[in-house]
Amino acid sequence: MLLYTLDLLGVAVFAVSGAIAAGRKRLDLIGVVVLAMVTAIGGGTIRDVLVGRHPIVWLQDPAYMLVIVGAAFATMLYVRWRPPPERALLVADALGLALFSVSGAQIAQSSGLPAASGVALGTITGAAGGIVRDVLTAEIPLVFRPGALYATAAIAGTSCYFVLEWLGLPRQTASLTGIAVVAVVRLASIWWGFTLPVFHVPESPR
Repeated sequence: MLLYTLDLLGVAVFAVSGAIAAGRKRLDLIGVVVLAMVTAIGGGTIRDVLVGRHPIVWLQDPAYMLVIVGAAFATMLYVRWRPPPERALLVADALGLALFSVSGAQIAQSSGLPAASGVALGTITGAAGGIVRDVLTAEIPLVFRPGALYATAAIAGTSCYFVLEWLGLPRQTASLTGIAVVAVVRLASIWWGFTLPVFHVPESPR
């Protein structure tokens, strides 16, 4: 039940970020819903394909599509009443990353995969939908922007989840702690500018 709840929360938050991104590109109603969909279920779809999980979860459970469409329409109504803050997309994306990363790691774990694979699949679940959203809106994906703690946040949070489970903590405690770690690391990067070192190859003198 916890895994299902986390998945739906992640879907809702990522759908909001997709709708905001669509609004900033002045897309029509169909564009808003499509961008909300690919943001919300893109990472989970790639994860399910990689682990051979069929049918893909959102195809067999209509709750996912209802949550996506509902979140997209709620976002459109809200922004007509009050414009979202400048960093609303980044914050919504950070929360979606946190929820999806840990739920993706748990799905990998339930498939019998080792912790290292769980960290990788959790990161893919959290980051891939945002990558597709940014590509469709002609933006550099957040995960590739110089120094941004994006994939790093997902790796840190999912690793924390597996370590806490290995230490014997209850799954719910480990899950909530992992989610908090992802959110804190990503939000710290947004608010205080924490970054990784940027690799730069100087040009050869002519």
